[in-house]
Amino acid sequence: MIYVRALLAAVLALGIDQASKYWIVQVRALEIGERIDVMSPYLTFVMAWNTGINFGLFGDLGPDTGRWILIGLSLAIILALIIWLRRMEGWRVPVSIGLVIGGALGNAVDRLIYGAVVDFLNMSCCGINNPFAFNIADIFIFAGAAGLFLFADKDSKKKA
Repeated sequence: MIYVRALLAAVLALGIDQASKYWIVQVRALEIGERIDVMSPYLTFVMAWNTGINFGLFGDLGPDTGRWILIGLSLAIILALIIWLRRMEGWRVPVSIGLVIGGALGNAVDRLIYGAVVDFLNMSCCGINNPFAFNIADIFIFAGAAGLFLFADKDSKKKA
């Protein structure tokens, strides 16, 4: 049952992420730097292609080298999470792991299709202008990691 919960969360996260990116890239066809004020300044859509990881880190590895290293890293993390899942019970950790896996797969799919991750969400507040963009997959990865931090110890199978 834990695998089913993780799989459902992963598929849902991946589907929502890829649908949002399809809308931004294919339907809205946003150009790099183009902005759509949604609830300015709190939420703006701004198109960015990220060849690195968070905040563009490691984006200077070269287009193909960085792309394949980061896809491989995503797959290694997914495998480690699946192995770790065997030691869990309950529903919170499997859902959290599924969110991380779905988000990681969403960004890996972007790298395979586009050569870079589609980032389009920008949030600023209180006089602070945030120059960075992120995506729905990043939200799922963050939420899943927070769930792992909060619940992994509570949901681990007790050793006899």
